[in-house]
Amino acid sequence: QVHLVESGGGLAQPGASLRLSCAASGRSFSSFDVGWFRQAPGKEREFVAAINWNVGRTGYADSVKGRFTISNDITRTTVYLQMNSLKLEDTAVYYCAIRRGGLPTVGLRQTDYDYWGQGTQVTVSS
Repeated sequence: QVHLVESGGGLAQPGASLRLSCAASGRSFSSFDVGWFRQAPGKEREFVAAINWNVGRTGYADSVKGRFTISNDITRTTVYLQMNSLKLEDTAVYYCAIRRGGLPTVGLRQTDYDYWGQGTQVTVSS
């Protein structure tokens, strides 16, 4: 069992930036792919961004392309979601998730992932 913890959420104004972090029980993400998803009130959880280290690729939802960036620290014990130019519609609970690595594609679906964090709230409001 892997325990994921997200942090970095909070209240931000439109146009501002936030950086979310995801850590996995003190272990490295080297053997895992990591995805970020979000769920807004009254809506289904949706894909935001993901990274596949096996093929060296990242993927982003169209709604966040050019504004959000997924990255990791040098030790791969923390994965970040840098969120710039925040919009009101970015308000949601953000979740990180992991799956075993070694696959040839970036995981874009919730069902691609095996372990989930508890989520961190991001509220964009003026």
